[in-house]
Amino acid sequence: MVNGSNIKPISDLGQYPDVLKDVKIGSPVYLTKNGRGKYVIFDIDDPAIVDFENKVFSKGLIEELEEIERESDKKGWLTEEEVRNAIKKVLNK
Repeated sequence: MVNGSNIKPISDLGQYPDVLKDVKIGSPVYLTKNGRGKYVIFDIDDPAIVDFENKVFSKGLIEELEEIERESDKKGWLTEEEVRNAIKKVLNK
């Protein structure tokens, strides 16, 4: 829920130290542009940021795995032995 005291016009960034002092864990500052919500400033240690970063990382990983699966469907899959040999080769370098 947006705390009314933490909504500020973007023009307040001209006095950014005053804006940043209001940013706390669990209490971000919401910035408006032309009266509409536009940006949010979070404390970097806020669990909401960690959760967001984890979701972004997971989404990227899933997209990469899906791409690998599509390529493997086109080019063929490796056997377990081929994978083991490739890993051994890399580890022995």
